[in-house]
Amino acid sequence: MPLFTTRKKKQDIKLTFQDDMLFVLGEDGKEQAFPLMWLPKLKNASDEERSDWTQTDTGIHFNRLDVDITYNSK
Repeated sequence: MPLFTTRKKKQDIKLTFQDDMLFVLGEDGKEQAFPLMWLPKLKNASDEERSDWTQTDTGIHFNRLDVDITYNSK
């Protein structure tokens, strides 16, 4: 699977999709990994659907997919 990275304006995090993983890099430099097998909608999504996300108080919301991921931002 090709490397796919997205960065939204006014976001404090960076998302990277590689192989069957989602990597979340916080502004503090800490990275968390999520297997896409846990998130089937996200695993089967197009690059366009994956790039349409917003940062929330508790994590990430993928707008077109209506998928939320909670992560430790501290």
